[in-house]
Amino acid sequence: MSQAFYFTDPEGNGIELYWDRERTAWSWTHGQVEMATLYLDPNAFLREHLTEEAADGATGADAASVGHVHLSVGDVATARSFYVDALGFDETAGLGNQAIFVSAGGYHHHMAMNVWNSRGAGPRMPALGLGRVDLALRDADALGELGERLRHHGFEVRDDGRALRFDDPWNNLLVASAG
Repeated sequence: MSQAFYFTDPEGNGIELYWDRERTAWSWTHGQVEMATLYLDPNAFLREHLTEEAADGATGADAASVGHVHLSVGDVATARSFYVDALGFDETAGLGNQAIFVSAGGYHHHMAMNVWNSRGAGPRMPALGLGRVDLALRDADALGELGERLRHHGFEVRDDGRALRFDDPWNNLLVASAG
């Protein structure tokens, strides 16, 4: 579904630089996207894709943006309960009790949660690293529905009239706003 390179920033946060393949090339089985980790030669990739235009800074559809976020969580069941049941994401892939991948609108994944370095972790302490995750919803109605769903599931929601602010079970701040 994509080609990716993985790095670690100076604070220890994992960074994935990826390029999606065309959606027609993605393979789905029983509602789950098929993923694999295959070797990608970085030098060959750069020779093929690094053009003068790309080096000068692409804009529009070719500009880089954060496409998805992976979070370290304490357990997958709690992550599923929050991100799928309360937030309303669709589960697109799972690795047993190790990881879950979620999305909206048929994308392979907008977020993933894993326990590879954090199994059993409780709420995170304030530290360097992830400050917040922004969620862009289609419209004000979707934002209102999200607030109602979160409250129904017992989560505190802070609403300033423009955005909803709430914490996941590990104290990661999420901010949702309409389109």
